Amino acid sequence: MNRIDRLFGIFTLLQSNKYVSAEKIAEKFNISIRTVYRDLKAMDESGIPLGFESNKGYFIVQGYFLPPISLSSEEANALLLMESIVYRFSDKSIQKHYSNALNKVKAVLPNAQKEKINSLAESIKFQGPTQEQSFEYLSTLQQCISAKSIIEFEYKNNKEEISERKAEPIGLIFYAFNWHLIAWCYKRNEYRDFRVSRILNVKDTHSPFLQKNHPPLSEFMKILPVKY
Repeated sequence: MNRIDRLFGIFTLLQSNKYVSAEKIAEKFNISIRTVYRDLKAMDESGIPLGFESNKGYFIVQGYFLPPISLSSEEANALLLMESIVYRFSDKSIQKHYSNALNKVKAVLPNAQKEKINSLAESIKFQGPTQEQSFEYLSTLQQCISAKSIIEFEYKNNKEEISERKAEPIGLIFYAFNWHLIAWCYKRNEYRDFRVSRILNVKDTHSPFLQKNHPPLSEFMKILPVKY
């Protein structure tokens, strides 16, 4: 990777994270800490306002904006490849947002590249089990997980019984060809695994979590009933 590409990569990393340590930058781009400092100095001298907080790392000062840069053919193709997977394994809310994002990407591509993208779309097919994800809560659940916001919803169990729930959503896991929400359930007073397709009428209460220090989602991965 040449230095120009690396500097842009560091900028993108900083732009997509609140704080980034010099050690993380060095590991990401396989460079020395000394080189990281030189690159950050070069970015600062070029007019990119960088900040630093002890024990946290570097950040780009809020409000700075870099105009979008056109994607390479390989990057655009990668997004297109994911489209068939998104439409097969996500719900209507995610499909809508992905479609809107992809259309924005296509809008900034040169006409010749657009033609190649459209042609490639006809050459990509996905063969697999049909997933009828008729719900549209994944986007809301993502927002609540990120904001650490309590949710209220109705849940239909495998006996078709419906109960009202209030929970603190920890994360989403896709296994056994279904999305599952891992959450602290106030009704059961324990962590529960809710299949998203059985969740009804999700409401974001905008109230912060009451429980502190939830285990990382990786801990729940260890006890899944299946290995796929």
